[in-house]
Order: sequence, then structure tokens, then C-alpha cells
Amino acid sequence: MKTRQLGDLKVSEVGMGCMAFSHGYGKIPPEQYSIEAIRNAYQHGCTLFDTAEIYSPNLAGIGHNERIVGKALKDVRKDVVLATKLFLGTWEAGEGSVYKAVRRHLEDSMERLQTDMIDLYYLHRTNGGVRIEDVAEAMGRLIEEGMIRGWGLSQVDVDIIDRAQNVTPLSAIQNIYSMVERDMEKAVLPYCMEHGIGVVPFSPIASGLLSGKITTKTKFEHNDDVRNWVPQLSKANIAGNQPIINLLKEYADMKDATSAQISLAWMLHKYPNVVPIPGSKNKERIIENLDASKVELTEDEFRSLEEALNQCKVYGHRGFNR
Repeated sequence: MKTRQLGDLKVSEVGMGCMAFSHGYGKIPPEQYSIEAIRNAYQHGCTLFDTAEIYSPNLAGIGHNERIVGKALKDVRKDVVLATKLFLGTWEAGEGSVYKAVRRHLEDSMERLQTDMIDLYYLHRTNGGVRIEDVAEAMGRLIEEGMIRGWGLSQVDVDIIDRAQNVTPLSAIQNIYSMVERDMEKAVLPYCMEHGIGVVPFSPIASGLLSGKITTKTKFEHNDDVRNWVPQLSKANIAGNQPIINLLKEYADMKDATSAQISLAWMLHKYPNVVPIPGSKNKERIIENLDASKVELTEDEFRSLEEALNQCKVYGHRGFNR
């Protein structure tokens, strides 16, 4: 698979979001199935694997997903880039220093991931009670100490990015981005392009909407399924967004690809610093997503797709709040 840069980190141009093996999309698969799925992705050329301390069947719990990822990749650790995330509570910063709190979270994640270093360490969400400059300073110390190679932020705007970047340069920003969630194009993506920061879109297929496999008849019955509240997946909004699904199907047929692959190929063509991390708990779907790297749009194809997409109204908006 072709590669891209997230700061100084070299990764496959399509990565893998691992959350679905622990929560978020209904019943989770058996652990062995999840481990095999992650190993299959590596064997297929994926080198960026994304997890978080909070991904767990019990959201009050910690580390379920990190443990699975650690088991799956321990034998190829030197050949992959591990990305994980921490939540930082206001009370933790008050216990002493932000650095001590961040390091404590990091050491726990390293133990679960069976590694002595994390390649890319994100602050999962900002907290108004903790100065982003203090987090950036802590991450800089951890880089100097060799405990992490780079750091990032998730679901942030340009103001937060700039304040952090001025203290410790960022490797990546992980925000929601897809054909139906394009807020980042206004300011975040241009800023990141200018400053050499990678962008790692999560939910790049809009929780399955852009695959064309979800219809107004689709039901999400499990309580732990984010698709129950994703705005674009209400019955009315699925119907409203059908022109976008039809457009993707047209290009998928033309390119002998799937609609999901076209949606990923679109963002890969548009921005050289973008590395999407589609997530799935299905082995076949994971490989399909990775194979989006093989789908190349010509300049004319991209331009016509972009022009047509810009004419489509998007129904439902998730934004930074979810």
C-alpha cells in the first residue's frame, strides 16, 4: 500500500479504526475474531492502527480495545504505528501537574498495548478546565523522553490547534470528515496543510451511509450502536441524502469499485496529508476499505465528482459535538 506522513510518522495511506471491536456498532465479535481481523489488515498492508483507552463494552471501563490491539500486533510491533488516546479530567490536572496525569494515562496504555512506546498519542477531547498549552507542554516532554513519537488532538478547531502547535508541533489532527461532514475544509485542513500536520478523518464513510448499504428500512437495534443517533442516518435524512449515494454508485460502477471505496478515494485525492481510518468489525469490509488505496481518480474524474457533490444538499450534521 502507498504511504503518507503524519508529521514524522510514515503510515499506510488508509489506516484502521479499531473501536468497533469493543463498542459502538452493536454486539462485539469474539476476541479471537477481532485479533484475526487486525492481523489480516496488517498483512494486507495497513500499518496505522487507532484505538483509545476508553473503547470498551462498558464505557465506564478502561482498556478493552487497547488490550485486543496489543495482542494482535505484539509480534509485528516494530512494523506498525500505534495510535491511542486519553481523556484528561479537570480533577487530574489539579492533583499535581498535567504532565504527571498524562504520563500516568500513557503508562497504563503502554502496558495494555504491550509496548514501551506509543507512536501517536492523542488528547481524545479538549477540556475547558485544562489549558491546551499545558497538555502540549506535557506531550513535548514525553517526546523528549522517548515515550511517544508524536502527538495529536481530536475534534478541535483551528484556534485550539494553533495554540497547541505553538508549544509542541503536532503530528496529526483526528476530526470527523467525510463527504457529508466537510467542516474541516473551511479552516482546519488548510491550516494543517500549511503547517505539515497530518489529518486522520474518523467516520470517513459516515457510519456506513456512504457505502450505500444503509437504507430507510435498516434498523439498528442494539443499544450500543452509534448509528441510532448519527444525524444522517435518520429515515428522513437517509432519504434526503440519496442523491449523494446515487452519485457514489455511479462512480463505483465506472471504476469497478465500491461506493465506500470511492468516498475514501475522493478524500485521498483531494488532500495529500489525509489518512482516513475507517472502522469496521467485519473482516471482509476492513479489507474492502483498505483497498480504497488502489482506486485512483483521474483529475477529470475527481473534478466532475467534486462539482456534482457540491450541488448536493446534505441532510443531517454531526459536527464537533459528537
